[in-house]
Amino acid sequence: MLKNSIYILLITAFISCNTQGKKEDVTIPVLDLTAYVDPFIGTGGHGHTYPGATMPFGMVQVSPDNGTNGWDWCSGYHYSDSIVSGFSQLHLSGTGIGDLADLLFMPTAKELDLTKTYTSRLDRPYISKYSHKRESASPGYYSVYLEDPQIKVGLTATQRTAFQKYNYEGAGEPSVVLDLGFAINWDATVETAIHVEDKNTISGYRHTTGWAKNQKVFYVATFSKPISRYQLIQDKNIQKADSVVGKNTAAQFFFDIDGSRDVEVKISVSSVSVANAKENMKASDNMNFEQAKTTAQQAWNKQLQHIVVETPTDSLKTIFYSALYHTQIAPVTFSDVNGEFRQENDSIVKVDFTAYSTLSLWDTFRAENPLLALIQPDKTTAIVNSMLAYYQVHKSLPVWTLYGNETNTMTGNHAIPVIAEAYFKGIKGFDAEKAFEAMKNTQMRDERGLEYLKEFGYIPYDKIDESVTYTLEYAYNDWCVAEMAKALGHTKDYEYFSKRSKSYEQLYDSETGFMRGKSAAGAWHIPFDPKFSQHMKNTDYTEGNAWQHSWFVLHDTDNFIKLHGGAEPFTKMLEQLFTESSEITGDHISNDISGLIGQYAHGNEPSHHIAYLFNKAGKPWKTQYWINQILKTQYNTTPNGLSGNEDAGQMSAWYVWSSMGLYPFNPASAAYEIGSPVFEKSTINLPNGKTFSIIAQGVSEANFYIQSATLNGEVFNQTQITHDQLLKGGELKFVMGSAPNKKWGVTKPVN
Repeated sequence: MLKNSIYILLITAFISCNTQGKKEDVTIPVLDLTAYVDPFIGTGGHGHTYPGATMPFGMVQVSPDNGTNGWDWCSGYHYSDSIVSGFSQLHLSGTGIGDLADLLFMPTAKELDLTKTYTSRLDRPYISKYSHKRESASPGYYSVYLEDPQIKVGLTATQRTAFQKYNYEGAGEPSVVLDLGFAINWDATVETAIHVEDKNTISGYRHTTGWAKNQKVFYVATFSKPISRYQLIQDKNIQKADSVVGKNTAAQFFFDIDGSRDVEVKISVSSVSVANAKENMKASDNMNFEQAKTTAQQAWNKQLQHIVVETPTDSLKTIFYSALYHTQIAPVTFSDVNGEFRQENDSIVKVDFTAYSTLSLWDTFRAENPLLALIQPDKTTAIVNSMLAYYQVHKSLPVWTLYGNETNTMTGNHAIPVIAEAYFKGIKGFDAEKAFEAMKNTQMRDERGLEYLKEFGYIPYDKIDESVTYTLEYAYNDWCVAEMAKALGHTKDYEYFSKRSKSYEQLYDSETGFMRGKSAAGAWHIPFDPKFSQHMKNTDYTEGNAWQHSWFVLHDTDNFIKLHGGAEPFTKMLEQLFTESSEITGDHISNDISGLIGQYAHGNEPSHHIAYLFNKAGKPWKTQYWINQILKTQYNTTPNGLSGNEDAGQMSAWYVWSSMGLYPFNPASAAYEIGSPVFEKSTINLPNGKTFSIIAQGVSEANFYIQSATLNGEVFNQTQITHDQLLKGGELKFVMGSAPNKKWGVTKPVN
């Protein structure tokens, strides 16, 4: 939903007036950047985002659930739908995973039979039709009109508490259903409980298994109006009691309405206990729905002020700020106000920092985590410490954690580059030696293919699936460990992991130019078709093919280019990637291959760095051309505005970086590649109080080629800028034109 007006907030700043020698109040207009955010972007297509309400990195994500199972309903909601089953408190943003959707509340206006078995969502007696015409969303707020019971629903949130507001416009007896048996996709209940504590308070828990095998959510909910009567259901049987426990429990609560026909409910959660959920709610004790909504909107506007872009094209602002919004949703707060959270083995950990979960590291290490490292390094510190707390229990760093559970989903060990990046970007607040120990031990395990890497120097395709992707990603992980070892003075470890970081060479086939599967005996995997895709099983590549995965060498690009015979043949093949036909062959093609430009697949993360490889080959004007093409074709302002899964912020983070003209090609190198900016000016408000501005003079739809550049007034003729240079503040200025300047940016950066 696009907004037609931009609201103005007024803030007071104190500045020195030299002419009169005194200070005076000056009112400075500041744009409310939330007005540019459209949470519906990505709710269509394969974006898998949700439109509901959350705080930045909040513990709760209260959002509508259509009740449809399927890949495109992984967030619980898809824009193509017109039926809502209810509003649950936990959701995943843009993943390919069908989990969470815990604690479903649904208002209704009549007594319902909750004892029947549901074979489809249409069997649920509380579902309702809705129309997008009476649906709206903005950061921290969502509303919809339920046509069948004639109820307007509003959703908002504070950091650990969800708020739902029901306006019972129609006739009937106001009530709300709580269905703890509601589940989507892989999620299934193990045990649930509902306890009526008093006329305004209920509590309980929902224990489930799914992608997260041991997910325990404890809750407390308070209603603004007293409960006049209620009905509790235990495994499809009505119980005359104030508490029920069972695999599937549900309840209907009825309210006496005096005056206002509004009922508000607050729901706080915890992974630890009901008592902790009550402690989490205390921060919202004296807050009503409207106050929470205002607080959320103010928090989001402050969050979006980290980067201010200037352009006369409002649609570009909508894409940018919607993207920046989506990068600030995950990871999510997991520890309670008292610092406690539950691990997968049911141990309760207490920490003195905010612990985070929903770590989709295969995706986010590329651009999402680097964005946080720049604009919110305190979050990076907490994320690293969260991963180290995980390491204390599992003796390895996390791969993909959800609600404290390891899912072991995706290839590589990409907590490693996140930690290395934090260290090399000077982010403090974690023990570097302990972090190195965790990195090293994670890469020295005998599991997830690492045992074969140690034995053969690469991972053979006849040992595990996705062997090429595993080998390439472990090579980068090893380089990160090596660099950390070198910085900390661990010479032998540096030598060992540095040598192992060359393992990618073993899978390069000079005859075809691709990275290919190789057997334990050293034979290439045949037959070979670089366009062939097989999802997960009997495949050498993860969610892709040889065209898309053969470019993952972030740490050793000079040698990588030499393997191809030099810059010219390398560039020729790279250009072919973008111009080749988009045909994907195979009978079980991965759904994640989307956003195709030739064989380049922007809808999946392994492609995200590829266009910047032209910089490495000395042809930056080609990077500028293809980055501009990707920016223009893979993002828009509609619900289909993302070309693939949002993946916990990565798809949007790519846009945030690339639209400004920068990209963290190798995050742990603490440097950024230069692409092609689309904004006249982008100002990064750095956490150290300084600002770094990127100006693109003359930029337009036609003028996307860099003609010249200056950094703080000095001639700048290279395609790389360091993190330290950004932190010092200043101005990077580009002069843009419609034709490539093949002399700009070919100077090698000075290390």
